[in-house]
Amino acid sequence: MRFRSIEEHRSNFPASRFYNVVGVSARGLRAFRSGPASRRQKSDLVTLAHIKEQSRLSLGSYRRPRMSEELKEIVLNVGHRRVGRLMRQNCISVVRTLKHKVTTDSNHKFNIAPNLLDRNFTSDELSQKWAGDISYIWTQEGWLYLAVILDLHSRRVIGWVVSNRMKRD
Repeated sequence: MRFRSIEEHRSNFPASRFYNVVGVSARGLRAFRSGPASRRQKSDLVTLAHIKEQSRLSLGSYRRPRMSEELKEIVLNVGHRRVGRLMRQNCISVVRTLKHKVTTDSNHKFNIAPNLLDRNFTSDELSQKWAGDISYIWTQEGWLYLAVILDLHSRRVIGWVVSNRMKRD
């Protein structure tokens, strides 16, 4: 890409200045002009395509060691240093998420529902006692809210809903 930009703008700027700014050598430019991509460059392109696919599938959470293991699982035997170099050169990095987000305010002034179960989570009959919970799940698009209702006798899910907003319904 650097060499292509040099070729496009070489009439506007002196070549020696362009080499310093872009960070290439005159020898590298001559090699670019003279021939096709080497076997190593072609192999890097194939490996990079697999790295981008695995990064997309992992939602951007794989670093170099895990990415190397994933590539070995799909029978692409490359070293972790090569994977690291390709990831670094193509700006493929881990998407960091927040470790903890406080979602509960226990010191509110709203009415508090009475604790009818009193920590007794056993039941002798179906549909006698139900329990529910809301979980917050971080995704690339933002927070999702998962509400689940369980029957305490059978421990089966009675109902559930996922939403991008915490709504009463």
